[in-house]
Amino acid sequence: MEGVIVIGAGLAGSEAAYRLAQEGFQVVLYEMRPKRQTPAHKTDKFAELVCSNTLGSMEITSGSGLLKAEMELLGSLTLSAGKHAYVPAGSALGVDRNIFSEYITQKLLNHPNIQVVREEVKKVPRDEVVIVATGPLTSEELSEDIKELIGQDYLYFYDAVSPIVEAESVDFTKGFWGSRYGKGGEEDYFNCTLTQEEYKLFYEELLKTQKVVPKDFEKAVYFEGCMPIEELARRGFKTLLFGPMKPVGLKTPDGKTPFAVLQLRKENKEGTLLSLVGFQTQMTYSEQKRVLRLIPCLRNAVFVRLGSMHRNTFIQSNKVLTPFLNMRKMENVFFAGQITGVEGYAASAATGIVAGINAGRLLRGERLLRFPEETLIGALINYITSKEGQLQPMSPVMGLLPSFEEKVRDKALRKKLLAERSLRVLKSFLMELSLSEKEVKY
Repeated sequence: MEGVIVIGAGLAGSEAAYRLAQEGFQVVLYEMRPKRQTPAHKTDKFAELVCSNTLGSMEITSGSGLLKAEMELLGSLTLSAGKHAYVPAGSALGVDRNIFSEYITQKLLNHPNIQVVREEVKKVPRDEVVIVATGPLTSEELSEDIKELIGQDYLYFYDAVSPIVEAESVDFTKGFWGSRYGKGGEEDYFNCTLTQEEYKLFYEELLKTQKVVPKDFEKAVYFEGCMPIEELARRGFKTLLFGPMKPVGLKTPDGKTPFAVLQLRKENKEGTLLSLVGFQTQMTYSEQKRVLRLIPCLRNAVFVRLGSMHRNTFIQSNKVLTPFLNMRKMENVFFAGQITGVEGYAASAATGIVAGINAGRLLRGERLLRFPEETLIGALINYITSKEGQLQPMSPVMGLLPSFEEKVRDKALRKKLLAERSLRVLKSFLMELSLSEKEVKY
């Protein structure tokens, strides 16, 4: 059977390669690490989770949760790995990132239909079926070639990574365990509490911090869903209290609401490492240690990873791609992952599945699939490939789904009905597709 080239073994590339291999295609999977590292990755493993160790909410009334439910129906490798590497994280799918990446790496390395090549690709093949899934940290040489290929300039934004601390170094007398609104396990999150005076000191020092300065030719354009805490703080004294330090939904053991809270989430199964939830930062390393230790529970914190920032690159998919995720002017070239303008682990992996499905169908001479817009995977891809004007990164949110003819005023009920409709439509779509293919085949 014919083969496919997949460039990049992140979440999207891993999903695409696995999907195609499972369908019997020969896949050549290129990954430049460890020969050439990125500013954010630390290992040579596939599908390495850089930002956070959670794949987002599992509740189907949330965009992230609904998308994962749809991905499960499509046989997602990411979700299989997530279940294998699960760590408690409230209503979110938390994973031990090392176990997670190792699971996916071994699945791909040991697959008889996948050939892994540890080399940097500097030019996209023009005459073969190829999936470009190089992610937001695409190398400069390949970026230039893709720019030439698509005929459009790249846009970019900065993404920031949250710090991780050793659990033994945290002062657990300065807070309490518990999930927001009581969702999830009692020991999924440790809530570091701050009084108004403690918060004021932290806030004032945060505004004074030294930050990593971008290169002269780069302009910082931040994605709202991953905004550095110091940038949020610049918007006002209370901004953090409505964001990563919000006390809403949390009560101390004596029933009181703290003035401010920083949540720590288990980074591994053993709970020996804790990550600072929502505390992405571009502060210098020395400033991070100084300012973050002003938070009472972190006074003696030992940081095993400090925050960092890096350039994230994505194409204007609304000018370049079809709803099948291949190029409008070159049907054999597909794109998948964050390079398409989707944001988040689940969204990146989901586009990998779709690109893999359609690359296989192209090779078989079958019609390519456009997923129904009533499904979140279909709505998200429709958004990035058809939005008017300039495209900015988009997360899987319920607001992308088409509304009902009759307005449902109750917000919770509306989300529930939208989720039920999405899963019902996707199941029907896959069932009809299966029947149709059987009729053609036999």
